[in-house]
This record gives sequence, C-alpha cells and structure tokens, in this order.
Amino acid sequence: MADKQLFKAWVPRWLIFLTTLLLLLPTLLLFAMSTANVSAAVGYYGIEPADVQFSLLVFYAAIAAFTPLETRFFNRIATKEYLLICLSLQLVFAYGVYHSHHLGVILPIRFLQGIVNCGTTSICLNLLFRQLKSDHAREIGYSIFYGLILCVAPLTSLMAAPLIDQYDYKVIYKAITFCIIPGAIMLLSIMHNVRLSRKTPLYQLDWVSFVLYAGALVLLAYVLVYGQQLNWFDDPMVRYGAFLVPFLLLMNYWRQKSLKRPYVYVEIFRYKNIWIGLLLLVILYLVRGSFNLTSQYFAQVLGMDPLHTYRFLLWNMLGVVIGCTISTRLVILKKSLQALWCTGFALLAIYHAVMVHFFSTEANPSHYILLLILQGVGAGLLMGPVVLFIISSVPTALSKSASAIGVFVRFSTFSLSLASLNFYQLYFEKIHSNQLAEGLNQSNSLLTQRLSLYQQALSASGMPHDQAGRAAHALLAKSMHKQDFLRFCMDYYQLMAIICVITIVLILLMPIINKTIINVKNKQPAAAGF
Repeated sequence: MADKQLFKAWVPRWLIFLTTLLLLLPTLLLFAMSTANVSAAVGYYGIEPADVQFSLLVFYAAIAAFTPLETRFFNRIATKEYLLICLSLQLVFAYGVYHSHHLGVILPIRFLQGIVNCGTTSICLNLLFRQLKSDHAREIGYSIFYGLILCVAPLTSLMAAPLIDQYDYKVIYKAITFCIIPGAIMLLSIMHNVRLSRKTPLYQLDWVSFVLYAGALVLLAYVLVYGQQLNWFDDPMVRYGAFLVPFLLLMNYWRQKSLKRPYVYVEIFRYKNIWIGLLLLVILYLVRGSFNLTSQYFAQVLGMDPLHTYRFLLWNMLGVVIGCTISTRLVILKKSLQALWCTGFALLAIYHAVMVHFFSTEANPSHYILLLILQGVGAGLLMGPVVLFIISSVPTALSKSASAIGVFVRFSTFSLSLASLNFYQLYFEKIHSNQLAEGLNQSNSLLTQRLSLYQQALSASGMPHDQAGRAAHALLAKSMHKQDFLRFCMDYYQLMAIICVITIVLILLMPIINKTIINVKNKQPAAAGF
C-alpha cells in the first residue's frame, strides 16, 4: 500500500516519521515500567524484589508468546482500526495497573499489556520502515528499533525518577498514559483506514499453541526468578515448574510438526546459521545483563541518587547510538561480520576487565564516562547485526518464525541473566563474607580500631555514647556488606570478560559467518524484539 494511500496527502514524510517515533517510544517504555525503581515498587506494593522482576518477565512472556499470532491480526484488521484498538486497550490496562495494589491483580494485567504492546509495536515498526525510502530501509529501521531497545531500561528509570521522588510509585502508570496520548492522536489523525498487507481471514487461530507456549514461558520465568529465593527444588512449585517447562515446550514442538499451518515453523532449526546467531544472541544478553551491576554500584556504593544515576547512564546511551550507527553503515557496505562482532565483543571484554579494577568504595563518577560509552558502543555494534544475521539465515517464508524464535531466545536469556545475577550474588557474597569474617577474627585489633573510629566519629557529632556503640556495629556491618558486593561485582565482571574472549575465539573459528548475506528487504519485522 502506497504511503499516499496510507497517510493523508498533505502530511510530510518527516512528520510521519516523528509521530511514529513519538508513539513507539512510550510503547517501549511500558516494558521496563514495573522495574523503573525496584526499591520504590517494593515499598509501595509491599512485595519482594523478585516479585518486581517477575512482573517484568510476565509482560515479556506475553510478547514472546503472542508474536507468532499477532501477524494474523495485523493482516486481518485495517491498520488505523487495529492501532486504535491496541491503543485503547493499552490505556485501559495502564489505568488498571494504576488503580491496582495487589500483585495477584497486577500480574494478569501486565500479561495483557504485553499482548497489546506487541500489536502496537508491530504497527509502529511497519510504519517506521515505510518512511525509510533507501535501498537499505530495513537495516536502518532495525538499527533504530534495537538502539531504542538497548536504551529503554535506563531511559524509563530516568524519566520515572523525578515522579517517584515526588509522588507515589503508581503515578508512573498515569504518566505513561499521558505520554502515549499525544502520539496516538497525531498518528491516528493523519492516517487513512487502509491495510498495509493483503487481507486474510481470521479463522483457525492456534490458541492451543499460544496457551502452551505462554504457559511454558511464564513458568520458566517463575522458576528462574524465584528458584534461588525458594531454595530451588526444595520448593514443590519450583519442582513442578521445572518439570512442566520442558514438557510444554516439547509438546508444542511436536504439535507444530503435525500442523498444516504451524504456530512457528520448526524447520528453521535445520539451518546451521540460525544456531550460530541464536548462540551469539544468548551470549550478548548474558553479558549485557551484567550492566545492571554498574547502576547498582553507582547507587549502593557511591551513593548516587536514582535521578543522578540514570542521568549518568546517558553516556551509555550515547555509546549505543554511536555503535548502532557504525554497525548499520558496515552492514550496508557488506563488511565482514566476523570483524564487526569481534570488535563488539572485544569492547565489551575491555569494559568488564577495566571495571574490575575501577570498582572501589570511593571514586569520582566522571572516571567511568569513557567506560560507559565503550560498553554502549560494544552493545550497539552487536545487537542489530546479530538479529539481522538470524533473520537472513532462513528463507523469506520462514523469516517470521525466525523472528519469533529470536524473541523467545531473548526472553529466555534475559530471564537467565536475572537468575544468574541473583545466584552468583548470593554465592560470591557468602564466600567473601566468610573470608572477611575469618580475617577479622584473626586480627581483632583491626576490628576494634574500626569500631572505635566509628564510635568516636558518632560521639563527636553529638550522639550518646551507648547509642554510638550500637550504631558503630551497624556501620561496620554496612561496610562489610559493601565490600562483599564489590567483590561480587569484580568476580562476576571477570567471568563476563572471559566469556567475551571465548566468544571472540569461537567467532574466528566460524568462517561461515562471512558467507551469510544480510538480506531483509522482503522480510516483515517481528512484532517485538525486546
């Protein structure tokens, strides 16, 4: 469908592009809205940090599960009408979360939000791609979209920080509705009610596969988020979940093989390159997930408040923009993917290795600016090209299934990254806490001196002697916890640096990577790609 039929004749292309981005951005912000400030969410709702993580993954699971089904609705309903339905439901669900205070109510709404978000993102992506008239419009479009994806979490937290500081936590859901409305009104007012693709009947929807798939993903999220907290297989729910996840996925796999019109074409797994792409995507998301420790370090150790922490992470977003711009240009010029990916993982390895030596109880935040930019450039060099490689690894007819599997892998790895951070934090902090305690027992004079120093400082500030003694012990415990956290960060970043180096070696050992031609001209973008 030509643009002059889709949009009103008087509308300039730049306005279409700007309006689409104006709607796409708050739609993406909804993804990380529940984790904009974990401490504030825990305090407001009276829940555990794991509950906050689970609410995020429920939203993500809905996106991953609904992505294969969303195409049927996109092809059946006129674009303007479909967009109006999705936006209306999106506003209703945001309003529902705003007025909900119980986790049992919030989680189902977040799941529905994910489904509707999938449709809105699909429309915005297709509109965005149509405004890029170069021969490489899709490469540029994917770069813009995945650049936004890499920036969405810190950007959400940055925008939410001043609101949470002044109002109750729930107000961020009201704020997001006011962010969606302007772009929605503008986009709907300049569109004609036409379709972007050939109309197809909306029958024989495979809801059974959707339920099996969604159930497996939600259970996977539950096991990975709550497993550590519930001592893994000592808890019956975790045991049942760990059994049901592979069972449901295998059942769904065999179901797809027997269907004439499968939910996802499992034939894509016959192509060798898609396995390479998915492996790199898993590694990228695991390594990228460690970046959460940097923001925690700024807040917990350096004492930066949320607003200043996320303002500081704007340097990382700048790096992402630089990396995405460079990677897009190199992909268009058909430069070596091996060289591009090795450079990206090398930058991430350098970032993690240097950060190991920069973790300290006292530091000047400005010393981390270059490292934040470096991390952003590395992630930007990798994200778009890896996704384009996955989509290009299969025939055009299977590209939608490849995109859907890519979303599943990103969801699974994102969940695994959260579980990995939770597990290793407890594991390493326990080791270092025991080592520190043994050291203090062997040199009680140091312990006594530190306690005396704390007590004298508190007494000098006017605190009574007995209270100063108790407070000194509390300060010592806080200092020890801070040291445990720092040692954990150092150990985990060392592990990530090693993984990056191993990945570079694997990439160099696979010359088949350079033989894959990046071609996505005739391939519709996935509905979502978080």
